[in-house]
Amino acid sequence: MAHIGIDSRLTHYRTGGISTYIRRLVAALEALEPRHRFTIFRSRKAQSPVATNFADAPLWTPPHHRVERLALSIELARFGLDLLHSPDFIPPLRGARRHIITVHDLTFIRYPQYLTDDARRYYNGNIHAAVRHADHILADSQATKDDLHAILNVSLDKITVHMLGVGEEFVRPSAAVLAQFKDALHLPDNYILFLGTFEPRKNILGLLNAYRTLIARLPDAPPLVLAGTRGWLFDETMAQIQRLELGDRVLWRENIPQAMLPALYALARVLVLPSFYEGFGLPALEAMACGTPPIVSNRSSLPEVVGDVGLQINPDDEDDLAHALEHALTDDTWHTHEREKGVRRAGEFTWERTARAALTAYERLL
Repeated sequence: MAHIGIDSRLTHYRTGGISTYIRRLVAALEALEPRHRFTIFRSRKAQSPVATNFADAPLWTPPHHRVERLALSIELARFGLDLLHSPDFIPPLRGARRHIITVHDLTFIRYPQYLTDDARRYYNGNIHAAVRHADHILADSQATKDDLHAILNVSLDKITVHMLGVGEEFVRPSAAVLAQFKDALHLPDNYILFLGTFEPRKNILGLLNAYRTLIARLPDAPPLVLAGTRGWLFDETMAQIQRLELGDRVLWRENIPQAMLPALYALARVLVLPSFYEGFGLPALEAMACGTPPIVSNRSSLPEVVGDVGLQINPDDEDDLAHALEHALTDDTWHTHEREKGVRRAGEFTWERTARAALTAYERLL
């Protein structure tokens, strides 16, 4: 029986994205009841552990600290780990006999202008050493695997793709639940939905420009709901709304509770995710599971997620996005067909499958 550690410190500092990946992966691994001994490492500031059945241990070293790799190595030495999984890219200098990292995307290399200076320095300053040091790498998509090989010269046989899953709660809620959460969130009867962090990489400025074009073509187009959390350069987004005179046509819904997300998806006519780059794109998968067709960029991992469901657009072409929105709003036959296809497609993605791929990678190293 091997001793495997998983670094979950980031879950105390962030929600969504990598934190969601960590929580879902740990829960799915617990459900598999592996024969190995697991310890889940959390921030000492966290009030509750990520794991239910696995052992839990607090650590003092904060994520993304300038001496993190050294400090974490010292803290982990006493645990005698056979393998450590670092889901947030960067492993310690030596925390176990073997190291696995998850690389979700290479945004910081492909599009450095879309990151803060601190984030760019942290990832760019560590990623080359991290991929060399790791004994194996998990990637969320084939697109990320290809980037690792092409940009960082990582051998393909050192990388395992394990697509992410969709939580079981992401289904279309009952009519009563939809009505309850519609009132609680003050949602209109019909709307276009964006869900994610409000930051440049998500191409929200392009979405706003496309929405302005859509209104000129369809004056009665439903509102655009921007839901999620504020990120870097949020003020630019607000200024663009003012410049375009969109006023109350754009509705903000921030920090929505997890329990309300299925209703938020299901009540929308369409989800739009026009990102310049995504490591995976969970909102597209979750929307499909709730019966909402997606409009996504034709770049990076997003085509892998949606397959032939919904519409794919060039994120640099705002008119292309406006046409896609118009089609989704006006073609009811298409909409019904894509809703059914999306539910079927989403059923192919499970966290159990993600966890099994990770566990297989662990055991190959061990």
